[in-house]
Amino acid sequence: MTVLKNEIQVDYKNRINRVFQFIDENLDSDISLSKVAEIAYFSPFHFHRVFKTITGETLNGFITRRKIEKAALDILHKKCSISEISHIYGFSDNSAFTKAFKKFYGISPTEFKRQNPNRFTKIRQLKSKNGQEYPDFDKYICIIDNLKKWIKMNAKIEIKEMSKANFMYISCLGSQELAGAFQKLISWAVPRGLMNERAKLMTIYHDSLKVTEEEKARLSACFILDKSIETGGEIELSEINAGRYIIGNFEIKLEEFEKSWTSLYLWMNEHGYKKADRDVFEIYHNNFNEHPEKKAIVDFCIPIE
Repeated sequence: MTVLKNEIQVDYKNRINRVFQFIDENLDSDISLSKVAEIAYFSPFHFHRVFKTITGETLNGFITRRKIEKAALDILHKKCSISEISHIYGFSDNSAFTKAFKKFYGISPTEFKRQNPNRFTKIRQLKSKNGQEYPDFDKYICIIDNLKKWIKMNAKIEIKEMSKANFMYISCLGSQELAGAFQKLISWAVPRGLMNERAKLMTIYHDSLKVTEEEKARLSACFILDKSIETGGEIELSEINAGRYIIGNFEIKLEEFEKSWTSLYLWMNEHGYKKADRDVFEIYHNNFNEHPEKKAIVDFCIPIE
């Protein structure tokens, strides 16, 4: 009975993963309950219950949050007016967009843009949410200077054309679930002889932790493949898109990952590159537990236009 229950849970999770992908690819369109239920092979009534159980959110709540989070990133990184961004994500007018945006971030989109010249730190750390002050101009310049020094001392950066690569993966909601996803992936790979000196693990970030709370962020624990295999259950197959990437190679401690990502985004903007509309990821080249200083040797990869 327990085995059957686990199989059902895995099947439901895989169906919802397809829904996540569909939603992110269609945020500029009207997304109906009947359509996503059809993609997940559920009745609309059953889908609504399953989706709420897995995500902790209603479908409409989830879609609205994703639109606002994407809009927040566009406000900071694209040269679009607030009206244009409001239209892109399907809001009826600026008033409706402002009301929805203010519900999440405590301020209007215009004020959000004005108060966030530092586009490289977590947007969720706003005074309206947790009492933290915005950095003044001098502090902002100091932060930027420190990040520039950090990346100059700790990273080797290249612009590379990456070819397509296949990988198997397990997706999870919340960064706290990532270690467990990797453990399942490795436990599956070891008896099949996939863990060798060429093996590479990878984390894909489907959401930006700058604007999405960590417990709601969608991530994938991945294993890059050098041969074709058959998977099943919770483990699925996908591929890295070929294209140009900024690749920053770091040798860092776990607590330095956020600073490294932040500095790499700063480097990208300083050098005039624009992120492509694809997910960023990390590729790991060692087991940090085996490093004498407990450091990870890792590539941070940002797709660019």
